[in-house]
Amino acid sequence: MNLSFFDQFTSPCFLGIPLILLSTLFPALLIPAPENRWLTNRLSTLQLWIIHLITKQLMIPLNKKGHKWALILTSLMVLLLTINLLGLLPYTFTPTTQLSMNMALAFPLWLATLLTGLRNQPSASLGHLLPEGTPTPLIPALIMIETTSLLIRPLALGVRLTANLTAGHLLIQLISTATITLLPIMPAVSILSTSILLLLTILEVAVAMIQAYVFVLLLSLYLQENI
Repeated sequence: MNLSFFDQFTSPCFLGIPLILLSTLFPALLIPAPENRWLTNRLSTLQLWIIHLITKQLMIPLNKKGHKWALILTSLMVLLLTINLLGLLPYTFTPTTQLSMNMALAFPLWLATLLTGLRNQPSASLGHLLPEGTPTPLIPALIMIETTSLLIRPLALGVRLTANLTAGHLLIQLISTATITLLPIMPAVSILSTSILLLLTILEVAVAMIQAYVFVLLLSLYLQENI
């Protein structure tokens, strides 16, 4: 059976049942549950340190009212980080390469930040649609532009995460396929491709972490505008 490069992004099925929900929830099972004891092992200490560091970085742009969102934003960050990193392993499926899943995460959270602002400070939230000191003839055009930029935010969040991860996976597969194909023909070029593949894999690990952080950081900035 002929397979294309995009078949790796197809949701796996077992007996006709999509396994995307299982592949989404499974990474959460790898995170050890906190225990009520004074002495912890190295894994629990590392876990608490990473979660504390993530929470601290995400809460810096927010005031005290936004700290109520700390649990949601930190949990989302850990979930995206785990899924993105595990998706780089061989024979795995990365749910965050699906635009539908990323939009399902981005749209409700963006809408929640928008409704929070309209409820708590409607004048300030609507004031973002019209910059201060705008000339009168430009007011209708600027309102339309700002409204469009506001409504396109969740789409930008989902597309950014999907595009970066999809491009990285495709590059890894292309170079790995070329490495295997060139091995019996041109071993020297194949070894060079292997070194490039190693560097690209390290780059993709960084991209997986950065994209998870950027996704949640932008949500926290949208929240800061509305509280």
